[in-house]
Amino acid sequence: VLLAAAVCTKAGKAIVSRQFVEMTRTRIEGLLAAFPKLMNTGKQHTFVETESVRYVYQPMEKLYMVLITTKNSNILEDLETLRLFSRVIPEYCRALEENEISEHCFDLIFAFDEIVALGYRENVNLAQIRTFTEMDSHEEKVFRAVRETQEREAKAEMRRKAKELQQARRDAERHGKKAPGFGGFGSSAVSGGVTAMITETIIETEKPKVAPAPARPSGPSKALKLGAKGKEVDNFVDKLKSEGENIMTSVGKRSAEAAKVLTPPVNMESVHMKIEEKISLTCGRDGGLQNMELHGMIMLHISDEKFARIRLHVENEDKRGVQLQTHPNVDKKLFTTDSQIGLKNPEKSFPINSDVGVLKWRLQTTEESFIPLTINCWPSESGSSCDVNIEYELQEESLELNDVIITIPLPSGVGAPVIGEIDGEYRHDSRRNLLEWCLPVIDAKNKTGSLEFSIAGQPNDFFPVQVSFISKKNYCNIQVTKVTQVDGSSPVRFSTETTFLVDKYEIL
Repeated sequence: VLLAAAVCTKAGKAIVSRQFVEMTRTRIEGLLAAFPKLMNTGKQHTFVETESVRYVYQPMEKLYMVLITTKNSNILEDLETLRLFSRVIPEYCRALEENEISEHCFDLIFAFDEIVALGYRENVNLAQIRTFTEMDSHEEKVFRAVRETQEREAKAEMRRKAKELQQARRDAERHGKKAPGFGGFGSSAVSGGVTAMITETIIETEKPKVAPAPARPSGPSKALKLGAKGKEVDNFVDKLKSEGENIMTSVGKRSAEAAKVLTPPVNMESVHMKIEEKISLTCGRDGGLQNMELHGMIMLHISDEKFARIRLHVENEDKRGVQLQTHPNVDKKLFTTDSQIGLKNPEKSFPINSDVGVLKWRLQTTEESFIPLTINCWPSESGSSCDVNIEYELQEESLELNDVIITIPLPSGVGAPVIGEIDGEYRHDSRRNLLEWCLPVIDAKNKTGSLEFSIAGQPNDFFPVQVSFISKKNYCNIQVTKVTQVDGSSPVRFSTETTFLVDKYEIL
């Protein structure tokens, strides 16, 4: 259905173009060159049709993100695909400019290929695309670990040899003998000096290294999906004539919930704030919260120096006992009395064009009622197989969780599970022996759901259950409601970007 995806200038010059069917360069350049002339600026439409193709586009500052499709494609699905394409570009490009797009063209093409295969949209989200294009390799990690071990052993051997040489020199000095020569040197003084120098160098360079924390993706981590459900792909390829004239329309229907995707971040004002929370939670399979820890932070970014002397008005409606901590340069008394964040010295300015953490908070609890999303997994043996019932319930109805993935481990070598009833969708990863229960959105209107399946195994085989999600509403009710200037208290326009992420969410 999709013929090509391109990023072009307003004059129709192609910067990056990825064709999903057989098309010549002349053909695609001609289509893109004709695109700006077909647009009618007086209308609010985001598509243009010709006799043979349809252009679905979205303006991005001085550029256009354009999808070229057949006229009988589903325009609603095309618009949803277009939104995903538009969200991918800022992931790889810092600025929406021609030079930046050209510099990262191959990264964009690889990401485009994850979204569309053979002209049909793949069932992927932004986090999955990021995971797939990273191409994380287990073999590479093993090779690096082995090499680091060999280097450590070699250094330990060098240190041992140096100590032996130093000990031999001391023994020789103690007995009044000539110290053993080192290499081609005959003098004991030279030998001793060299040995001591080598020993000091090895001990000096062998400092304890802090193991780097493994980089965690902001989204859920999944393996590559090889067997995509391409509907009527064979017919599509067979009937592909005249570069996309007679292409069959996909008959796949999507639910309204599946069509919901996280909207891209709002346009950044001169004063922009990122409010980010991360949760780490461990529950028992029989109920009870073992530990829950939540960390939050407000990051301030100012891009115009005339707004550098400001104060943030914070509204804290939290009733769970969150511990708040301000930056050392922030006036703590002002925050305590008036809930305002400002510098201790009002004459000073916040840094420009850099993210500054001004307020952070922490919540640690074992109170079961604080769990945002409860998971109840109930495996029961039935002869040689095991019937598993798993359900979720949203406790915090003010939250809206997107891209929720509940991962259940499966026994190896027993085949695929037999799904009974399910709310949402599922994926079976046979390579990693996992069942992924995928829910596009969980909110107050969709607060409960269940999944039933059967597979050979024991009850212990289905734990630990892991959960991942992303939300644009934070757990603790801490928000910046107003920004004012220090001089005159006049209000300042600002933008806010709120994210609630999972660091660890396990049911053991």
